[in-house]
Formats: sequence, C-alpha cells, structure tokens
Amino acid sequence: MAFSVIYSPEAFDHLASLQKSDQVAVVDNVEQQLTHEPTLATRRRKLLRPNPLAPWQLRIGDIRVFYDVQETPDSVVQIKAIGKKIHNEVWIGGERIQL
Repeated sequence: MAFSVIYSPEAFDHLASLQKSDQVAVVDNVEQQLTHEPTLATRRRKLLRPNPLAPWQLRIGDIRVFYDVQETPDSVVQIKAIGKKIHNEVWIGGERIQL
C-alpha cells in the first residue's frame, strides 16, 4: 500500500530555508523512503521518544525530517518539520529544538 505525503505549512517554510541541493535531497528521499512502509524502523528511519514535534524521524545526512503516520482511514505521511543537525543540536527554523 502506497502512502501519500503531505507537508505541513511549517515544513514548507523549513524546506525553503535550506540550500537548493538539500531541498532536492529531502524531497527525493521523502518520496523514496516514506511512500512504502514508513513505520518500519531502518538505519535512516527511527521511532523517537515521546516529544511535542513528531513520533518519527528520517535522517538524510545532517538533515532531519520529522513526520507522523496516519494509517486509517487514508494512508498518509505528514511531514511536520525539517531541520539540520549541527553537532548534538537540531535546528529548525532558526531555533534550537530539544527532543
């Protein structure tokens, strides 16, 4: 079953703040990684501890895509936020986020 991907308005803003090459990498990897079995943990996808941002994370180099999965009634992956990991900190929209 294929999942459709929806970006939140905030995620669009986060994506727009990235360099063009990073934007292309994010869109390509989201399409490749999250349209089939987005809840299967892999080396790039991981279930996070409970946090206010999102339950799942996709790692693309130093970029982190935070998403939620809704399996019923429609199969939808909602991209909540996109940030950059710098050392041990995740920065989203110019703010340091604690996960």
